[in-house]
Amino acid sequence: MQVRLTFPASRLSFVALAMALSAPLSAVHAQQKFMTIGTGGVTGVYYAAGGAICRLVNKDRAKHGFRCSVESTGGSVVNINTIKAGELDFGVSQSDVQYNAFNGTKQFEKDGKHTDLRAVFSIHPEPFTVLARKEANIAKFDDLKGKRFNIGNPGSGTRSAMDELLTAMGWKTSDFGLAAELKADEHGAALCDNKIDAFFYGVGHPSANIQDPITTCGAKLVPLTGPAVDKLVKANSYYAKVNIPGGLYAGHPNPTPTYGVLASFVTSSKVPDAAVYELVKAVFENFEEFKKLHPAFVALDPKSMIKDGLSAPLHPGAVKYYKEKGWL
Repeated sequence: MQVRLTFPASRLSFVALAMALSAPLSAVHAQQKFMTIGTGGVTGVYYAAGGAICRLVNKDRAKHGFRCSVESTGGSVVNINTIKAGELDFGVSQSDVQYNAFNGTKQFEKDGKHTDLRAVFSIHPEPFTVLARKEANIAKFDDLKGKRFNIGNPGSGTRSAMDELLTAMGWKTSDFGLAAELKADEHGAALCDNKIDAFFYGVGHPSANIQDPITTCGAKLVPLTGPAVDKLVKANSYYAKVNIPGGLYAGHPNPTPTYGVLASFVTSSKVPDAAVYELVKAVFENFEEFKKLHPAFVALDPKSMIKDGLSAPLHPGAVKYYKEKGWL
């Protein structure tokens, strides 16, 4: 019997591979083990995080036999839905999106609880960031009414957080002069090209995605505070008030107050324990090297990473490693 694989080559996940292995294959093909990581825009920290993790996994590929690849995607919601569909093995997700997926709330209410979702670890804090053209005279979020504002692409964690903030404020997208839906790797150029006045983005700092418009066209960070933010932080444990530290970007010597989430690393219960174990081991056995792979990782602490921002159960493969280390 001839079996045709319909999965994209770049998304040959364990679930897809298991289906393929139901047919006779050569011994060489049967021994190939792949893991795929969904991230975000190529200029964001998600892509850098996925690339860093794959680099560490692939460093010891000769020992454990796993080949890791990274994909640029639409972000958190897309990653979780694609993991659920069996087309990705791992993905980076905002902690609020992870919570909503596992509990079947908000943007996942229609499809119900993603009971197979599993947490692996959390990564860096992600302050929600508003960056505006200096000529737009935007000093606070309320000044954005009537302006051309990028609210984020559908399927991203940034967009879902924006929708939640607008609801808390009693605003609609029609309150903006233009509600653009550009992806993260598009909004910086659009800002400097005067196609939008500001954009909203959940990202770890420092970020090239923020640095580039500040350097190129003098863009300014805008504080994100007020009653709506207070309400969201109080009502949702996955949110916290944070500051974007001063001194990270030119012209911004003082902290910029805002709120945010944690980036988290997730998978499915259907992904084999051995794959998750080897990935986790690769990160934490090379932890000092991992922290140097991006400035957003500098302050990471393993014991916080295995509990903070995690709403889904830990994957058994991760639990095995954490118990070996005495962290659980």
